Order: sequence, then C-alpha cells, then structure tokens
Amino acid sequence: MIIGNGLIAKSLQHIDSDEVLFFASGVSNSLETEDSEFQREFTLLQNALTSYPHLRFFYFSTLSILDQSKKESRYVHHKKAMEEYITNYSNNYLIIRIGNLIGKGGNPNTLFNFFKNKILQNDSFEIHTEARRLILGIEDLSSFIAEIKNYKQNKVLNFSYPYYYKPKEIVSALETEIGKKSSHKEINDGDFYTVEFCEEATDYFKEKEPNDYLKELVKKYL
Repeated sequence: MIIGNGLIAKSLQHIDSDEVLFFASGVSNSLETEDSEFQREFTLLQNALTSYPHLRFFYFSTLSILDQSKKESRYVHHKKAMEEYITNYSNNYLIIRIGNLIGKGGNPNTLFNFFKNKILQNDSFEIHTEARRLILGIEDLSSFIAEIKNYKQNKVLNFSYPYYYKPKEIVSALETEIGKKSSHKEINDGDFYTVEFCEEATDYFKEKEPNDYLKELVKKYL
C-alpha cells in the first residue's frame, strides 16, 4: 500500500504489496513554514498507523536532521517529530533518511531541479563554494528498498550516494549535458555535514565512482 502520489510514491509502485505501507505523502518543501502543511502530514501519519497496524511501515525522512546548520528549521523539527512518533507507536517500521533526490519532475525547489532550470532559462544564480551535498537517484531508492524491505526492522537508515558533491560539480555536469554555460557567481560560503551511512548503503553503491554516478543521473533525469 502506498500513501502519496509524488516522486517517491511513483517510484515504489513496482514493489508495492499488501504486506507493507509506504508513507510517501509529506511536506515536500524543506523551506515550508505553514503550520497547516506540517499538521496535514502528522494527521495523515497518525491515521495511517492507526488504520493499518498490521502492515510493515516505511517512512521517508531527511538526512538534514544531521545538519547542525538546520537545527532550527521548521522542516527538520517536523521530521524529527515524525520519526519519534513512529518509533514510539510502531513495532514494525523502517525509517529511511535520504539526501537530495534526483528524478524526472518532482519538486522544482530541489537542488538538481533548481540548477537545471536556472541553466535552461538563462537565469543567474549563486554557487556556495564551501557547500557539499549528498544526492540520490530516485530509482536507486526504490531498488535499495526492494533489497532490504523484508529483513530490516525497527531501524533508522541513512541512505544516499556516499560522496559529498560540490555544487559546482553538479552544475558542471548539467552544463555539459545541456550544452550550455550557466550564468552563476561563486560565493565563498556554505557548509556541509558528515553522515554515518549504513553498511547496506555503502555496499549498494560500491561499484560506482562519484563522477560516473553524477553523469549517470544527469543523463537519466535531465
């Protein structure tokens, strides 16, 4: 069973079953500030756990929880609260914290979509030279879940490609594939945080080099 109709929800359709509940309907904008949006997800989550207590419960959280620069973010506070509620309520759950998702369509405010649209529209933008970002192709998320969904239980897993990309690396890969130079300004600013990835995550990506993985995602999802 899948709750949601966005990028994550659609990617899970081929592994959907009657034994699991994929909760893929949440606040999609990490800059959201409206109480009503956070309350909507919380109410939906409560109803799902109450209505389907016999199903294995999957929840998609964010690696931003580990980012100290975002500890005052409403979005991060909300995700922490959702995780805590699930771990206290359910005895058959799996919480997966993910990085910056890359896929066809989806939220225009994601890192990949933001850079892509700026280049395509010839809009100027800034790149923070000290920033680093973790990225993840949407198909890798569903493939990873298919591998571990039957044996991981009551865990919180950190899952993304385990390499910290500079924003300029992502922009350069997009420029090459689009065939157009961007209009950007480099700012000596930014931050990043380190993540302890689960062994399954590092094993999943062990055959892929960082530059190859980035090129693969740009070609597939541009």
